[in-house]
Formats: sequence, C-alpha cells, structure tokens
Amino acid sequence: MAKSLMKGNEVIAEAAIRAGCRLYFGYPITPQTEISETLAKRMPKVDGLCLQAESEIAAVNMVLGAASTGARVLTSSSSPGLSLKSEGISYLVGSDLPCVIVNVQRGGPGLGGIQPSQADYYQATRAMGHGDMHLIVLAPASVQEIGDMTQEAFDLADQYRTPVMILSDGAMGQMMEPVDFEGHTPRELPEKDWAACGTEGKRRHNIVNSLYIEPDVLEKIVKERFERYDAIAENEVRYEDYLTDDADIVLVAYGITARIAKSAVNACRKAGIKAGLMRPITLWPFPEKHLAELAEKTRAFLTVELSMGQMVDDVRLAVEHRVPVHFYGRTGGMMPSVDEVAAEITKIYESMKKEA
Repeated sequence: MAKSLMKGNEVIAEAAIRAGCRLYFGYPITPQTEISETLAKRMPKVDGLCLQAESEIAAVNMVLGAASTGARVLTSSSSPGLSLKSEGISYLVGSDLPCVIVNVQRGGPGLGGIQPSQADYYQATRAMGHGDMHLIVLAPASVQEIGDMTQEAFDLADQYRTPVMILSDGAMGQMMEPVDFEGHTPRELPEKDWAACGTEGKRRHNIVNSLYIEPDVLEKIVKERFERYDAIAENEVRYEDYLTDDADIVLVAYGITARIAKSAVNACRKAGIKAGLMRPITLWPFPEKHLAELAEKTRAFLTVELSMGQMVDDVRLAVEHRVPVHFYGRTGGMMPSVDEVAAEITKIYESMKKEA
C-alpha cells in the first residue's frame, strides 16, 4: 500500500474527506491551523465547503445546523477555542447530533502557550459542556492512528448519534510520519431517519431540539441517552498493552506521552526492571476494567502526563487502592525525556525493593 509523508494536522483533514465529510467550520488558532488550511484547499475540489467563521462560537453553531441535516461535519480548534465551543457542544449532545471535534491541545490555562499539552483531559472527559453528558474521546499516538481514528470517529458518531472528539496535541499535530489511508473498514450504520433534511411530502417533519420544559420528559431523554453511553462503554473501550504480563510497574500514558513512556519501558527492561505500559486509546470510555485486572498482578502504576495530573485520577479510581499509583508530569508545554521517565521508574523500583 502506498504511504504518504504527512503532518498530523494535514492527515486529519484528508481522513475527514475520505470519510465523507464535506463540511468544515472553524476558526484559526495555533497549533491546529493546518487543518483548516488543508481543507480550504481540498474541500472545493470535492464539492465541499470549508468556512472560517467569525468566532469559535459561530463555528460550533454552524456545526449544529449542518449536523441536524444528517451531513458529516467537522470542526477543530485548540484548547481555549474548545472552551468557547463548550456551550454549542452541549447543545449538540442535547440534540443527539453526530459530528467530529478535534482538539490539538496547547498549554494553558488562559492563552498559555502554543507548545504541546495534555491538560485538557478533564475538559474532554468530564466538562466539555453543561449537563449530564459524555463525548467519545479518542487519543491517537501516531500520525497513522490520527488518520485511522478520524475516519472511525465519523462512524462512531453516526452509530451512536453523539459528538466524537479526537484529542491530539501540538506535537502530534505538527509531526510528520508515513500514513496509509486505505486501512479503514466502514461500519454498517443506521439510517438517519431523524435528520431535518426535507420531507419531500413522504414523512412527518423532524424537529432537532435540545429544549424540554417538562422535567419528566427531559429526565426520560437523558436516561435514554445514558443507555447509549452504557452500550459505548460495553463495546468501544480500546487500549494497548505493552509488556504488561509480567510487569512489576505498569506505566499508564496516552498520545505523544505514551511513545516516550514506551521507550522508557524498553530502557528499564534492559536494566533488569520489569516495566510495562498500558496505553488508553479511548479516554472516554476509559479502560477502567482492564486497569483493575492489571492491578491484580502488578505491584505499582506510574501515570505519565503532560499536565499536573488529570488522568491519574481515573487510574486511581480504577485501581481502588489495590496497589500504589504514582504520577510524573511536565506542564506548560514542556515534555519529559525518556531518561526522566526511566529515572521515575527506577526510583519506584528501588523503593519497592526496600519495602520487600
């Protein structure tokens, strides 16, 4: 299969087009601007539309309008831009509308900096909008996975009638690697009989709405949506295990940090330390059951993040105090080196030897 050397952000754009997306609404912000730049060139060639809105708020509400017709639609931004979109994302969830949202994370809070970060984990998995809601959150760790997951995200969104987020970062968005777009196998998807796309006099009018004045009606709809969330949690959890079968210390890391963690695991294995890596691929739903299983056979966990510690809370909840959960993180756009992570593994290992 032919591969192309492409930047991560450019791959998102190309993969979206190959998934049948013909509508993009966004607003430029570093380090994700190449997505809209690429789509501005590519969309006219496939009879699509790439529109730079007057703001992030305008862009996400354009997504809502387009998604209500059943069209596949994409928006992207970076950390503070996603904060502006959070109200519209909640409306999308409340209207049961499928779409794909990309966050190429940068340092924060506030305007912060333009360097890579993973400090939007809480936002993506817990507080992307108001109300009782979730998004499916996918965390690629290579440019190839960015392409695969972007195409898969549109299928997941249509299958479960929900927004799906690709949680990338400034490093993943800007790095270049070979990518092949031919590996995706489309899912069999339900008809969009809910779409407000014109009746042609053949059916009742569809109304796309997130406002329900009667509390019993709203409660019923929210509970029905959570039944879908249960199905997602049952069927769509994804993770990668690396050398965890005999590991005394299991690292937990996602995205770009997982690549650093894997190299640190290899270095420690050479030094005689049995380390392994569990990489969550879905951040929601989180692979909590698998972590609980790993806790039955390992002696400690080390969570590595580009933040002051966010995913570590989910690891601790999953492990339920069976074994210690340690944390190592860099923030502000700083990235840990392989040697730094290996040193943390070694420190935990030496401490365990003393306690034995």
